[in-house]
Amino acid sequence: MTDPTHSPVFDAAAPVFDAAAEFDRQVRTLVALGYPALSGHSPERFTELVAPLRAEAVARTDSAASAGTSAAYDPAVTGRVPFVLVVGRERAPIERTMPLTALHGGRLPGFVDRSFEPGSLERFVATEPARPPGKDGVHLLFDVERGEEFCGVVPGDAMATVAGRGRTLLTIEEGIALLTHVPEILVKNKCFSMGGSRCGDRRVPALWISKRAPKLGWCWEGNPHTWLGMASAGARHA
Repeated sequence: MTDPTHSPVFDAAAPVFDAAAEFDRQVRTLVALGYPALSGHSPERFTELVAPLRAEAVARTDSAASAGTSAAYDPAVTGRVPFVLVVGRERAPIERTMPLTALHGGRLPGFVDRSFEPGSLERFVATEPARPPGKDGVHLLFDVERGEEFCGVVPGDAMATVAGRGRTLLTIEEGIALLTHVPEILVKNKCFSMGGSRCGDRRVPALWISKRAPKLGWCWEGNPHTWLGMASAGARHA
């Protein structure tokens, strides 16, 4: 597991947000963490697999970079990032990727809570509106928010509000990807649910901090928590 540090690409003092540099950083992060091996590829082949997404990442964030709005993407302050490179569970199982996460500045690995009974993670699949596009098992998630405005809001109501805004809820894989690339996004009292993955009951998966490490757990859709928001994104692309 790498030692997560604040990325200079997200530095609010920088004149512009460098989308190309940020995409390359995210690829290097995945390679360093062993994602190529998890997906059955060499580092070179894995890099080739995700390379076609680079142009889209740059194109979609070019206007923000030209306007010099990098401060809006300081994740420690706003809880927002312009894009996240996601590897699906068919290439990198959740049980293998969650331990590769850590808090910003921390070294304890993330873990899956024991409240997930054996075999239950496989049943938490993407809802129809949150289904990842494409068939390669990798995609980009744009305009990502951890959604702290929904802290203290009933998750069911938060999910309805997100849908009403034309935004999409994050899946478990996307939440793990967000934490992997931008560990400073997960902080005390600003953790988040991922309503894009459901298993047919009232449970909503969430990421929060426990024992000084990230934990993947779940909460009931009717129970609000003051420290748990609802993560969402503007779009997906494969």
